[in-house]
Amino acid sequence: MAKFLLVLLVFGFIISHVVSIRSLNRDVIEMKEEHEKWMVKHGRVYKDEDEKEHRMEIFKNNLKLIELFNAGDHKFKLGVNQFADLTNEEFKTIYNGFKPSLKKIKEVATESSSFRYENVSVTPVSLDWRMKGAVTAVKDQSQCGCCWAFSAVAAMEGITKLSTGKLISLSEQELVDCDTAGEDEGCNGGFMDNAFEFIIKNKGLTTELNYPYKGTDGKCNTKQSAIHAASITGFEDVPSNNEAALLKAVTNQPASVAIDASGYAFQFYSGGVFTGYCGTDLDHGVTAVGYGITSDGTKYWLVKNSWGSSWGEKGYIRMERDVDAEQGLCGIAMQASYPIA
Repeated sequence: MAKFLLVLLVFGFIISHVVSIRSLNRDVIEMKEEHEKWMVKHGRVYKDEDEKEHRMEIFKNNLKLIELFNAGDHKFKLGVNQFADLTNEEFKTIYNGFKPSLKKIKEVATESSSFRYENVSVTPVSLDWRMKGAVTAVKDQSQCGCCWAFSAVAAMEGITKLSTGKLISLSEQELVDCDTAGEDEGCNGGFMDNAFEFIIKNKGLTTELNYPYKGTDGKCNTKQSAIHAASITGFEDVPSNNEAALLKAVTNQPASVAIDASGYAFQFYSGGVFTGYCGTDLDHGVTAVGYGITSDGTKYWLVKNSWGSSWGEKGYIRMERDVDAEQGLCGIAMQASYPIA
């Protein structure tokens, strides 16, 4: 009898082990299929099988992270997007190209610059510059760290519409190629105020159609750059660490803002009001194109990004507004600015 029980125990262990192996193999097969579908959807091709295996492992880990987060109670959700085969470190290095200017940081400390919207006393409960025709379609900077150029251009497109009545898609590539005199370094990062300074000195900016985006650093095409489609006369910095001041600015026009977009929650944000953890190490340039409040009373900024329409809410993110920190969530109120027509 004892031998019979022992045989049953051994047999049971073997069956259990075989089932576990089959289950594991099935999980591996399903993950490979999931990764293959994702590759097709996003046009991803790897150099060899080793690279593919490496990326699939990252993909698997990111999926687990996303599922774990979404199982919790949050005001926003994460999703599997085009960045799902990148580690967070790789993502930050490739896509976040804002470089804070030491010169501007010193100027902010003195708070000596003018602010034309200081005396604005009435701000609507919500505002969306897209609905007023002052925002072009979401663009995609691709694997080029020139978010600063997209942020500056979006703000300039907004003020051009407000001052001329025409919405014109302007050229980010012109800034990437031609704005190289100061701290701006094309795909290696830059600063929106410097972009505004270049546009003023250049007496304008050409259209995206005339100087199309390539997603790489290139030699300045001075002939195309001389064909101006829009111009600005100046720019101003919003008083630092002051969300109320930023609200006054955005009530009047889209504004360039810098944020800390380094966390995995930003990498995989897919919808809702972003209330996630983030610091104030500014590393990404975006554009505030409105604000509002949800049905549960959560105030938010409406922010246009430059990672394509498959990221976030069709290329946009709603970020919590009026938080306890004076810098704003992710530092959004630290280094905001806007062009002047």
